[in-house]
Amino acid sequence: MMDFALNEEQLELQEMVREFVEKEITPYAAEMDAENHMRDGLIDKANEMGLLNVIVPEELDGPGLDSISVATIYEELGKGCAGVATSLAANSLATVPVLLAGTDEQKKMYCDILNNGGLAAFALTEPGAGSDAGGVSTRAVHNKEEGTYTLNGTKMFITNGGLAEIFLVFANTRKTGGIRGLTAFIVPKDTPGFSVGKKENKMGIRPSNTTELVLQDVVIPESYRVGREGEGFRIAMNTLDSARPFVGAVSVGIAQAALDCAVKYAKERRQFGQPIASFQMVQGMLADMAMKVETARLMVQKACWMRDQGMEFSKEAAMAKCYAADTAMQVTTDAVQVMGGYGYTKEYPVEKMMRDAKIMQIYEGTNQIQRLVIANKLLY
Repeated sequence: MMDFALNEEQLELQEMVREFVEKEITPYAAEMDAENHMRDGLIDKANEMGLLNVIVPEELDGPGLDSISVATIYEELGKGCAGVATSLAANSLATVPVLLAGTDEQKKMYCDILNNGGLAAFALTEPGAGSDAGGVSTRAVHNKEEGTYTLNGTKMFITNGGLAEIFLVFANTRKTGGIRGLTAFIVPKDTPGFSVGKKENKMGIRPSNTTELVLQDVVIPESYRVGREGEGFRIAMNTLDSARPFVGAVSVGIAQAALDCAVKYAKERRQFGQPIASFQMVQGMLADMAMKVETARLMVQKACWMRDQGMEFSKEAAMAKCYAADTAMQVTTDAVQVMGGYGYTKEYPVEKMMRDAKIMQIYEGTNQIQRLVIANKLLY
């Protein structure tokens, strides 16, 4: 049976990450947001804490954590700064395809980089292909005699694009395109013809590095193809199923942090001779916020538990991601409302949380796409 309580190891892990966040992330979150990048040395410190390879199994020299433990880590990171959480979680997103469909050699090559403190990136989105993965136009031409593939195309909105050492790139091996030709490839950053384009200036998650990628006659060996030709769509969808509860966990972290700020402020702020926490309208808002956060957390935990049990969890993953992301947006908006004019200023962190929350409804499948996934599971 599923246990709603974290076990002793998970509680120790949670406390360890919480202390790291309170010391190394939260005090610098506003500064990193303003400067549009993570502060120097933070990735190295995160690596020392074992936060870069949380998805790597024991047999590949990783921690071998269960999904609920991973979600617990990302929730704590989300409380401190969703931008930092996004960059670290991108390592998991980019690694799952290799763990799902890669060869033993590919798994070792990929995971060794993470185990040694490197970052990875998942490169699916393009200027003309976001929710529609079948619209990927990056081409991969098979040079059978040479035993290589030549990749040409442009990717965009790639988390860790300018920082990663290794990339999981989706390209089409069919001239006619479509999902039947979508194929996954490993591309190391130093491959000739591979370059990083412009860095995005985003509304939220600003410390997270987000860039364009350009592939111009990038030649890689056949051994860097992950799975068979045409398997890329299945690999991508299974990867997103696995990653969506973790997006939900970051969303829960954002929402919990915003709720904590609103509760603290409501107790301290006085109007009409009493704390605003004594007003029933404010109490009602805080109660609704708390219920949504707790519901989102439980949905994330259930999806993670189902994943670890080897159960079909695509619908639950979509539900967890969608509900938690919507919750983060609603709770951060309500936190700003509770705090009034102060909440709208950068003197308090809730305005940043509100900006950060918005992307949770967009990346790794928009919440509209999540609803289609859920409906498809219900109807077919």
